[in-house]
Amino acid sequence: PRETREPEPARELLETRTPVTRKSVNSIGMHFALIPAGTFLMGQGSGEAGDEDELPQHQVTLTQPFYLQTTPVTQGQWVEVMGENPAFFHEGGEDCPVENVSWEEAQEFISRLNHLEKTDDYRLPTEAEWEYACRAGSRGPYCFGDDEGDLQKFAWYEANSGESTRPVDRLRPNAWGLYD
Repeated sequence: PRETREPEPARELLETRTPVTRKSVNSIGMHFALIPAGTFLMGQGSGEAGDEDELPQHQVTLTQPFYLQTTPVTQGQWVEVMGENPAFFHEGGEDCPVENVSWEEAQEFISRLNHLEKTDDYRLPTEAEWEYACRAGSRGPYCFGDDEGDLQKFAWYEANSGESTRPVDRLRPNAWGLYD
């Protein structure tokens, strides 16, 4: 098994926000963080690059806390639940995020996971929950602030990925312990 390590949120975020400490692990080793209820600005801010459908930026309040997996679903987790690996990028191994799945396939994964865990608690996050969790209390365009130069410390993207997926949780998490 892979060594487990505690998240190391960016120091500047810890000064203004408390990271989530309540965590949960299910029977196949998926780690979840409790995301607190709260209010944030959703959408792109003035001067930020992005799509027009992200305008106007507006205030959203989430009244209930929710759990979110600390990483994207990995190829290994997908195989554990679904029995096969649909990912295009296999060379990175089972710790890479699963990709190349449809919304319908994601719903089937959730249905099977709920059956396996004998619950009905698993679901996809809403768009607002997703953006709120990604921002982790940041008021800037990124979870770590405004400096795009720091992006490579937190996320895999064209400039640092070598045009392939990379194993999850190898870069810094946001202030709430969420990776990638």
